[in-house]
Amino acid sequence: MYENANNAGLDYNTEREKLLVPEFGRNILKMVEQLRGIEDRAKRTEQAAAIVKVMEILNPQVRQQEDYVHRLWDQLYIISGFDLDVDSPFPPPTVAEIQSHPVAIPLRKRPLKAAHYGRNIESIIDLIAGEPDGEVKTAMIRSLAIYMRQQYLIWNKDSVADETIFKDIEVLSEGRIKVPEGISLSKISGDANFARPGFGQAQQGNGSKRNRNGKNWKNKKKQNNG
Repeated sequence: MYENANNAGLDYNTEREKLLVPEFGRNILKMVEQLRGIEDRAKRTEQAAAIVKVMEILNPQVRQQEDYVHRLWDQLYIISGFDLDVDSPFPPPTVAEIQSHPVAIPLRKRPLKAAHYGRNIESIIDLIAGEPDGEVKTAMIRSLAIYMRQQYLIWNKDSVADETIFKDIEVLSEGRIKVPEGISLSKISGDANFARPGFGQAQQGNGSKRNRNGKNWKNKKKQNNG
């Protein structure tokens, strides 16, 4: 029974020619095949323009592009397998142009020296290393150290000594930055709240609410006893 059905002239997409531009469907391909059979060049060109119009109707979103008509003609040539002899309003595309790949953009693949600090830290260190010695540079180093300590604590919840951060700065800068003696960082509790936005505020707000509720309950109890 199934063999008879297979021999009944049924046409399956899997057995058909692969579509070079699938978004326009197989009917456009059939139109292009019929187009190539027209002997008169003027009529063939006229029919090609009509097919381009149908392609525009099937994909109206192409109108959002400035050169959409040019793109549709290029796609018509692609659908025909670059075998189309008509008077196109645009130069016909070549196989090399369509199949060419964009030039690869070189990316910096330098490995991270310390993944837990991130690549931006290295850029900041390069910037600070180029600054002249003075109060401004010292303030920048201190701000960098505080930020690096916050990043460090994201990966390691244990406390970290300031000297560890200072040493990491000198190592990551390859000796270009020397942390001034006597520099000190802010308390770790302040940094922890800063590293977790809303954490300190939430605790303070909840505590105030509990205090208010407790106070109201005591006042109410006092009134009832009175």
